[in-house]
Amino acid sequence: MDGRAVAPAAGTVLNALATGVGSAFAIDLETTATVELTDDGDVHGRIDGQPDADATLIERCAELAIDEYADRAGLADAAVGARVRTESEVPMASGLKSSSAAANATVIATLDALGIADAVDRIDACRLGVRAARDAGVTVTGAFDDASASMLGGVTVTDNGTDELLARDELDGDWYALVYTPPEQSFSADANVDACERIAPMAALVEELALDGRYGEAMTVNGFAFCGALEFPAGPLVDALPDVAGVSLSGTGPSYVAVGETDALEAVRERWDERNGTTRLLATRTDGTRTRPRS
Repeated sequence: MDGRAVAPAAGTVLNALATGVGSAFAIDLETTATVELTDDGDVHGRIDGQPDADATLIERCAELAIDEYADRAGLADAAVGARVRTESEVPMASGLKSSSAAANATVIATLDALGIADAVDRIDACRLGVRAARDAGVTVTGAFDDASASMLGGVTVTDNGTDELLARDELDGDWYALVYTPPEQSFSADANVDACERIAPMAALVEELALDGRYGEAMTVNGFAFCGALEFPAGPLVDALPDVAGVSLSGTGPSYVAVGETDALEAVRERWDERNGTTRLLATRTDGTRTRPRS
């Protein structure tokens, strides 16, 4: 039995490092996971194009999904293992939620291989991937905000301390996302949590704005606050204003993401293109992680 699933990346509205409450929205970059079940009880993972990359996260996702749901799939007495492979458009350690996308795609692909993907609640599946991310040590907060946006699509607000979904909504239908990614990488697990916690009052304001549906304003406040806390330059934010609806540092960097109508984003793209790195104009996504038939 085998399964296949695809999950979108996400951009940040509110970084959860300050208070534990976070918010993110799905964007049109994808990670695909393919899972082949075996009868040897072992789980092995590999990341396409990166033979030396650490596959602990995707292996743990498959392990937890099998442990949790093999009984429901009628395999209670079997020694179920898996071969997991992911391939991705999402740059790693860029602030675009590559780990959350990989975890979601792997969990749903494993459930697809078990034949029960449509029978498992998507939030329960999302929490399984978050648990795997914590076990693998790739996240400080558990990243339920990022994972829920990738799993459900749209924009979500979550309490990452309790893995509670506080709100889910959709961005303005005319909004696209412009992403600028500098050449360097930034790993979430290395972020200065103490510095982030010192800007908790600003994060509380961002949370209030997000829960009120004022996502663009929330992003911009978050961007300036976390650029200060994490010592990233605010220049790319200033480049984007006042043309865009909102702009922020995404996650713990180094990417920046702006949202707005395409004409405004194209103007910003010209400025961001003068910087070292890459820019991408992407659709925002209202759909989330889904199974995909193998070709």
